[in-house]
Amino acid sequence: MLRTPYSRFVGWTVLALLCVLAWDASGLDLPVAHLFASPAGFALRDNPFLVHVMHEGAKSLSWLVVICLFVAIAKPVGFLRRLDLGDRAQLALSIVASVLVVTLIKHHSRTSCPWDLNAFGGVAHYVSHWSWGLLDGGPGRCFPAGHASAGFAFLSGYFVLTRRAPSVAGWWLAGSVVAGLVLGLAQQVRGAHYTSHTLWTAWLCWTTGLLIECVCQWWRSRANQLALDASSPQTPL
Repeated sequence: MLRTPYSRFVGWTVLALLCVLAWDASGLDLPVAHLFASPAGFALRDNPFLVHVMHEGAKSLSWLVVICLFVAIAKPVGFLRRLDLGDRAQLALSIVASVLVVTLIKHHSRTSCPWDLNAFGGVAHYVSHWSWGLLDGGPGRCFPAGHASAGFAFLSGYFVLTRRAPSVAGWWLAGSVVAGLVLGLAQQVRGAHYTSHTLWTAWLCWTTGLLIECVCQWWRSRANQLALDASSPQTPL
């Protein structure tokens, strides 16, 4: 059984999953995409600010922060000093793991991006990402939203911080959510993703972080118990 607060986290995860599934069932992806596009395509697809700042710049900044977190495993600064070595390693590695999960799913996805649809000047026709095995005639590899993971991946750090630095955890959580939503929206405006792609990325990053937290805590509990057993005096036969 998971201890509190993990039971609470699982509850939030299930609730979030239901919300994302409800969005999928609503069929609102296409109507939202139409807000930013015409039959000629997405007017802001090549917008310099969205391309160079919100896409390329934000991605570079995200990886710079990740590199700093890896350096901080050995040389912590600020609130990271409240975390032990294992927690700092978990923080950095769980962020990378979240990005990898999204990237692997995206790599095998047959769902094409909105800007590939024939309704917006492309060649593909709309097919739900739940229609596994059904090709849409486009290049695919667009689900979930890879760029939004540059923000949402940091959600995984919340689980470490809520144990070791609770005063920072809330701000970290809020910052991760805002960053992911802003980056996701920037790509939606360009026609690179649907709203559902962004929402699924958020859920995948959160869930990956929670699973890693549960495994790490189980491992530490087991290691402590083994050490305790080894140090306990043995009863002679």
